[in-house]
Amino acid sequence: MTIDHDSPSTTDATLSPRLRRAIEGTPYAQYVYGYPHKTAYRALEPPRALDALWTQEFESGALRRDALFLYVHVPFCEMRCGFCNLFTTVRPEGSLEERYLTALATQARVVRAALGDVSFARLAIGGGTPTWLDPPQLEALFAVIERTMGARPQQVPVSVETSPETATDERLAVLQAHGVDRVSIGVQSFFEEDTKAMGRPQKRATVEAALERIRARSFATLNVDLIYGAATQTADRWLESLSLALRYAPEELYLYPLYVRPLTGLAKGARHWDDHRLSLYRIGRDFLCSNGYQQSSMRMFRRADAPAPAAPPYACQSDGMVGLGCGARSYTSALHYSEEWAVGATSVREILEAYVRRDEREFATARYGVALSPDEQLRRRAILSLLSDEGLASREASLALPELSSLRAAALVEQRPDGTLVLSERGLERADAVGPALFSDAMTDRMEAFSLR
Repeated sequence: MTIDHDSPSTTDATLSPRLRRAIEGTPYAQYVYGYPHKTAYRALEPPRALDALWTQEFESGALRRDALFLYVHVPFCEMRCGFCNLFTTVRPEGSLEERYLTALATQARVVRAALGDVSFARLAIGGGTPTWLDPPQLEALFAVIERTMGARPQQVPVSVETSPETATDERLAVLQAHGVDRVSIGVQSFFEEDTKAMGRPQKRATVEAALERIRARSFATLNVDLIYGAATQTADRWLESLSLALRYAPEELYLYPLYVRPLTGLAKGARHWDDHRLSLYRIGRDFLCSNGYQQSSMRMFRRADAPAPAAPPYACQSDGMVGLGCGARSYTSALHYSEEWAVGATSVREILEAYVRRDEREFATARYGVALSPDEQLRRRAILSLLSDEGLASREASLALPELSSLRAAALVEQRPDGTLVLSERGLERADAVGPALFSDAMTDRMEAFSLR
């Protein structure tokens, strides 16, 4: 493996191994979309009653009642992509989808009662592939969201994930009728040789037909996910995939480096190289930025002329999340909790079977998760702020992330004129190394001790 050495090196003997890796090692350590990862979760002893947990958060002022994110998880897909380590199962047999929706409705009744008088500022339906559900099942899902949970999709931003195979016109019509304003589709590449190498075989004609159907429905935001780093990808083909995506004028694009993770299809033999991924990242970044897109994070690019959606206030760094479904997690300020997590097909099915058998009493408690100390809460807010274009106030950085001084010295972090600290251009391309370097020692040890199944 070739390591990129463009970043300034350091001989500071006081650097921790993680900081040294962030500055000098591979740019691809771990995708940090939240902190901490589910590998930090364990059985909670004793379990926490949801009504007492959320009441304490609201009454203490730690969380706002009118700024919650509702995330609903659908753990079904038509295939298991070779790079995927999400909690999902492929082409479920029998009545599993119906049993899952029944359990989801039961969970929603219990959770809604525990929350009391709240409102939701954001709604996302993810997976898996939510549009694996057929139109009647999608209607049943929205009935849970709207009638049981009291969410108002027509009044808040709503995002739903889909795939080329399942983005049928009938399913898209259900999404549009219920106020969905953002559809995110995993394209990965327009070249069949590349998607086959990623462990996700698909026909280009299927992808293009799905994009045409989504655009015909006039959703306010189309997001296209692309992946770079397959052994078959050349710079020319990567640019061609980006150019083809821009034909549909997506408001957002996410560019993901290809990761080979344990227990996934690609882990059985595929390899990838740092210099290849980094080169393709830079090509994609420069191409999008020269074609009217603005970079918001290592992965996210938004069209500069795309109108910002009207939305109630919500801050992912500090406001709460309510998760419904077997793969969803919930965030309070002091406790993150979920069902158990697995990647292997057998373990996923076992956890799903346990979920669909739960009764109201079992749904009324948080039984698996991780508590965050005040210091960890500060660290979480700081990490998530720094990894986005929002940035981090200097004073908050000094309290939460003393490691930033080393990253600033290595030119991975810079200061805006208003004093906000943000990742530099070099820091952005190494964000998957910077993020893990900022994890606390205690949380890192906890995550590394997790036994993946």
